[in-house]
Amino acid sequence: MSENLADVFETVAQSIEPDAPAILCDGSEITWSDLDKMSNALARRLLDAGIGLQGKVGLYMRNSPDYLIAFVACLKARLVPFNVNYRYGAEEIEYLLENADCEALIFDAEFAPVVAEAPSAKTLRLRATSCGEAEGAETLALVYAGNNQPLTIERTPDDLLFIYTGGTTGLPKAVMWPSGAMWINLIPGLALPDQAPPETREALALQIRSGEGRLRFYVAPPLMHGTGLLSAIGIMLRGGNIVLSSRHSFDPELVVRELQELKCDGLIIVGDAFARPILDVLRADPHRYDLRSMQGIVSSGMMWSPDVKTGLLEFMPDAYLIDGLGASESSGFATSTTSRDSTPGDAKFDLTGAVVLRPDDLKPVEPGSGEIGILAKAGPLPIGYYKDPERTARTYVNIDGVRHVLGGDHATVEADGSIHLLGRGSHCINTAGEKVYPEEVEEALKTHNAVSDALVFGIPDERFGQAVVAVASTRSAVQPADLVEHVRQKLARYKAPRHLKLVETVPRAPNGKADYGAAKEMFEANPR
Repeated sequence: MSENLADVFETVAQSIEPDAPAILCDGSEITWSDLDKMSNALARRLLDAGIGLQGKVGLYMRNSPDYLIAFVACLKARLVPFNVNYRYGAEEIEYLLENADCEALIFDAEFAPVVAEAPSAKTLRLRATSCGEAEGAETLALVYAGNNQPLTIERTPDDLLFIYTGGTTGLPKAVMWPSGAMWINLIPGLALPDQAPPETREALALQIRSGEGRLRFYVAPPLMHGTGLLSAIGIMLRGGNIVLSSRHSFDPELVVRELQELKCDGLIIVGDAFARPILDVLRADPHRYDLRSMQGIVSSGMMWSPDVKTGLLEFMPDAYLIDGLGASESSGFATSTTSRDSTPGDAKFDLTGAVVLRPDDLKPVEPGSGEIGILAKAGPLPIGYYKDPERTARTYVNIDGVRHVLGGDHATVEADGSIHLLGRGSHCINTAGEKVYPEEVEEALKTHNAVSDALVFGIPDERFGQAVVAVASTRSAVQPADLVEHVRQKLARYKAPRHLKLVETVPRAPNGKADYGAAKEMFEANPR
């Protein structure tokens, strides 16, 4: 049965002990009663600001309880929350605010200077800050002190939430998720061992009152990305609680320490970028930490190496290591589960409701044929991309009368029905879970007056999966480091090349199209 996520959150809050923890962060605790009341107060303030039905609210924050409180508040008020990448610069923030038709922005006070440079921010109905004060903005602490009574409002499963993509196929686009479709996609994660998942709020309430399945997970990725946010939501909807850190950078030693001290049941990560440093901490002092009670680690958004999985199992032998394959456009394409009783596979996944189709006719790939296909999935899906019907039509297609999403990942199907993931068919770079669109960085490079042409691409990187690198031709003398800094001034820092090589001529085909293969050969001939 389809449900509204705000109604489900209220069911959890009403079914669990009021003083049960919902969020732990940097030594502070937000109980379920706190979460319910604070989100009520913020929801009322947003409505009092004059934001109409399904008005858009940007969440421009690092990991903190305020992020999740604001997300729930928007859903309660029947408003549309959307994620804002806190690494973006002023131009990128302006694009998001304008593209989303944003009416309110909730942001960390440290980002006030960037917000001040975005023209659209000046016309918002409400600006509110977390973690400090900013001129022209209300503080969330003051908002929470307002009327925190439940809202008498009727919601529907059609109420929306937006998840902005990382720009895999161009500028970031908002994927329009109906609340009910998201609920149905989250249901499988609410199941108890050997039991069917609770498909209604009533069944969920009974499960929560029993105390079963209420786990504590450390959520390491940013909540501004789908992996972090949806993982946190899924854990909380089963009455569990999450642990966050508001630190500005990933601290593997802190994570390991809190996993032990807070007796966490599990951990959410993004591939090797998180897993390998954690393993390094454990191996540096093998007897310092005891993580044998860990039940699971879940990763999504980036490849997770078999050797790292094997290493982690040395320290948490009873844990299940789950590698999930999803996207902003859908979830649950495929999974790979590793335990001490199995051997980690290299990019081998089991389909979870998805299919592998031939790109030319969208017919299923024959298992064992070795033919390369693209992943697709039916079921409750997003409506499409906000204000982009053309891209929606390319991504969400009808196959034999059934609506599917084409995920963009390429794979082969093994004889046993499992898939071997090959990766994206585009030139999109995935670095530590962040997606970088090469053309955007190329254009930024070419705005430097010394650059005549440039190509950007990814190369393998042990920790981050891929590193952003570039080759560029110039019309006047310039240092590579100066060009990298130039990009950092225009785009998010993670989009800037880690290494850049100057070449006489950037390789292109006669028709002007980029020759990325030749560019990579140039770079590899002298990468530094």
